[in-house]
Amino acid sequence: MKAKTVLGSAAVGVGLGTLLLPAAALADTTVSPATTPVGGTVVLTTTSCNPKAGDAIFRVTGPNRDQNVRSTTAAAGGGLSAELFTAGFTLGTYTVTTTCGDGSNGGTATFTVTPIGGAQAGAGGRDGDTGVLVAGGALAAAAVAGGTYVMVRRRRRAGAVA
Repeated sequence: MKAKTVLGSAAVGVGLGTLLLPAAALADTTVSPATTPVGGTVVLTTTSCNPKAGDAIFRVTGPNRDQNVRSTTAAAGGGLSAELFTAGFTLGTYTVTTTCGDGSNGGTATFTVTPIGGAQAGAGGRDGDTGVLVAGGALAAAAVAGGTYVMVRRRRRAGAVA
Protein backbone atom coordinates (compact mmCIF):
# COMPACT_ATOMS: atom_id res chain seq x y z
CA MET A 1 0.00 0.00 0.00
CA LYS A 2 2.84 2.39 0.83
CA ALA A 3 4.62 1.85 -2.45
CA LYS A 4 1.35 2.48 -4.26
CA THR A 5 1.06 5.87 -2.55
CA VAL A 6 4.55 6.93 -3.63
CA LEU A 7 4.11 5.61 -7.15
CA GLY A 8 0.68 7.22 -7.41
CA SER A 9 2.05 10.59 -6.28
CA ALA A 10 4.96 10.30 -8.70
CA ALA A 11 2.60 9.42 -11.55
CA VAL A 12 0.41 12.44 -10.77
CA GLY A 13 3.49 14.70 -10.68
CA VAL A 14 4.80 13.37 -13.99
CA GLY A 15 1.33 13.74 -15.50
CA LEU A 16 1.06 17.35 -14.34
CA GLY A 17 4.57 18.09 -15.57
CA THR A 18 3.70 16.65 -18.97
CA LEU A 19 0.52 18.71 -19.18
CA LEU A 20 2.37 21.86 -18.23
CA LEU A 21 5.19 21.35 -20.71
CA PRO A 22 4.28 23.53 -23.67
CA ALA A 23 5.02 22.41 -27.18
CA ALA A 24 7.79 25.03 -27.25
CA ALA A 25 9.91 22.84 -25.04
CA LEU A 26 9.72 20.04 -27.54
CA ALA A 27 9.95 22.17 -30.67
CA ASP A 28 13.17 22.29 -32.62
CA THR A 29 14.29 25.26 -34.72
CA THR A 30 17.91 25.82 -35.68
CA VAL A 31 19.85 28.52 -37.51
CA SER A 32 23.07 27.57 -39.23
CA PRO A 33 25.53 29.15 -38.93
CA ALA A 34 24.79 30.84 -35.59
CA THR A 35 27.09 33.74 -36.51
CA THR A 36 27.33 35.25 -39.97
CA PRO A 37 28.82 38.43 -41.44
CA VAL A 38 26.61 41.09 -43.02
CA GLY A 39 25.63 39.79 -46.44
CA GLY A 40 26.01 36.17 -45.40
CA THR A 41 23.37 33.48 -45.69
CA VAL A 42 21.83 31.52 -42.81
CA VAL A 43 19.68 28.42 -43.13
CA LEU A 44 16.57 28.39 -40.95
CA THR A 45 15.36 24.86 -40.20
CA THR A 46 12.54 23.41 -38.15
CA THR A 47 12.18 19.68 -37.68
CA SER A 48 8.96 20.08 -35.68
CA CYS A 49 6.78 21.13 -38.62
CA ASN A 50 5.24 18.54 -40.90
CA PRO A 51 5.58 19.64 -44.54
CA LYS A 52 2.19 18.01 -45.26
CA ALA A 53 0.53 20.45 -42.83
CA GLY A 54 1.57 23.47 -44.91
CA ASP A 55 4.38 26.02 -45.02
CA ALA A 56 6.41 27.05 -41.99
CA ILE A 57 6.70 30.75 -41.23
CA PHE A 58 10.00 31.88 -39.73
CA ARG A 59 9.55 35.29 -38.05
CA VAL A 60 12.88 37.11 -37.84
CA THR A 61 13.08 39.97 -35.31
CA GLY A 62 16.09 41.99 -34.21
CA PRO A 63 17.73 45.41 -34.25
CA ASN A 64 16.29 46.45 -37.63
CA ARG A 65 14.08 43.52 -38.69
CA ASP A 66 10.60 42.23 -38.21
CA GLN A 67 9.97 40.08 -41.22
CA ASN A 68 8.50 36.72 -42.10
CA VAL A 69 10.27 34.12 -44.22
CA ARG A 70 8.02 31.43 -45.69
CA SER A 71 9.39 27.95 -46.18
CA THR A 72 8.09 25.32 -48.56
CA THR A 73 11.42 23.48 -48.85
CA ALA A 74 11.66 20.07 -47.16
CA ALA A 75 14.72 19.84 -44.90
CA ALA A 76 17.16 16.94 -45.32
CA GLY A 77 16.52 15.61 -41.78
CA GLY A 78 12.77 16.17 -41.92
CA GLY A 79 10.76 19.32 -41.38
CA LEU A 80 11.14 22.52 -43.38
CA SER A 81 13.94 24.98 -44.10
CA ALA A 82 14.57 28.32 -45.77
CA GLU A 83 17.61 30.44 -46.60
CA LEU A 84 17.91 34.03 -45.37
CA PHE A 85 20.34 36.51 -46.97
CA THR A 86 21.57 39.02 -44.36
CA ALA A 87 22.44 41.93 -46.67
CA GLY A 88 21.10 45.14 -45.13
CA PHE A 89 20.92 43.65 -41.62
CA THR A 90 22.21 45.76 -38.73
CA LEU A 91 24.89 44.16 -36.55
CA GLY A 92 23.39 42.34 -33.59
CA THR A 93 21.44 39.31 -32.48
CA TYR A 94 18.24 38.22 -34.20
CA THR A 95 15.54 35.86 -32.95
CA VAL A 96 13.77 33.39 -35.23
CA THR A 97 10.35 32.15 -34.10
CA THR A 98 8.71 29.42 -36.14
CA THR A 99 5.01 28.79 -36.70
CA CYS A 100 4.06 25.57 -38.45
CA GLY A 101 1.42 25.35 -41.18
CA ASP A 102 -1.06 23.84 -38.71
CA GLY A 103 -0.56 26.82 -36.36
CA SER A 104 1.61 24.99 -33.82
CA ASN A 105 4.85 26.40 -32.42
CA GLY A 106 7.97 25.20 -34.22
CA GLY A 107 10.44 26.64 -31.70
CA THR A 108 12.87 29.54 -31.54
CA ALA A 109 16.54 30.10 -32.26
CA THR A 110 18.94 33.02 -32.51
CA PHE A 111 21.74 34.09 -34.79
CA THR A 112 24.18 36.99 -34.74
CA VAL A 113 25.17 39.26 -37.62
CA THR A 114 28.77 40.45 -37.35
CA PRO A 115 30.88 42.88 -39.42
CA ILE A 116 32.44 41.50 -42.57
CA GLY A 117 35.69 39.87 -41.48
CA GLY A 118 34.32 39.58 -37.92
CA ALA A 119 33.79 36.43 -35.89
CA GLN A 120 33.84 33.10 -37.66
CA ALA A 121 30.60 31.35 -38.44
CA GLY A 122 29.37 28.95 -35.76
CA ALA A 123 27.83 25.52 -36.09
CA GLY A 124 24.25 26.62 -35.51
CA GLY A 125 22.19 28.07 -32.73
CA ARG A 126 19.17 26.90 -30.85
CA ASP A 127 17.54 28.42 -27.79
CA GLY A 128 17.04 25.85 -25.07
CA ASP A 129 13.80 25.60 -23.20
CA THR A 130 15.50 24.24 -20.10
CA GLY A 131 13.43 26.43 -17.79
CA VAL A 132 10.26 24.64 -18.85
CA LEU A 133 11.91 21.24 -18.51
CA VAL A 134 13.23 22.15 -15.05
CA ALA A 135 9.71 23.17 -13.99
CA GLY A 136 8.34 19.78 -15.10
CA GLY A 137 11.13 18.00 -13.21
CA ALA A 138 10.43 20.07 -10.11
CA LEU A 139 6.77 19.06 -10.23
CA ALA A 140 7.72 15.40 -10.48
CA ALA A 141 10.20 15.73 -7.58
CA ALA A 142 7.57 17.48 -5.44
CA ALA A 143 5.11 14.66 -6.13
CA VAL A 144 7.66 12.03 -5.08
CA ALA A 145 8.57 14.03 -1.97
CA GLY A 146 4.88 14.39 -1.04
CA GLY A 147 4.28 10.67 -1.48
CA THR A 148 7.33 9.85 0.64
CA TYR A 149 6.14 12.23 3.36
CA VAL A 150 2.71 10.57 3.45
CA MET A 151 4.31 7.12 3.62
CA VAL A 152 6.67 8.10 6.49
CA ARG A 153 3.84 9.75 8.39
CA ARG A 154 1.67 6.62 8.12
CA ARG A 155 4.57 4.45 9.26
CA ARG A 156 5.07 6.66 12.35
CA ARG A 157 1.36 6.50 13.19
CA ALA A 158 1.35 2.71 12.81
CA GLY A 159 4.42 2.46 15.10
CA ALA A 160 2.81 4.72 17.74
CA VAL A 161 -0.41 2.65 17.78
CA ALA A 162 1.49 -0.63 18.21
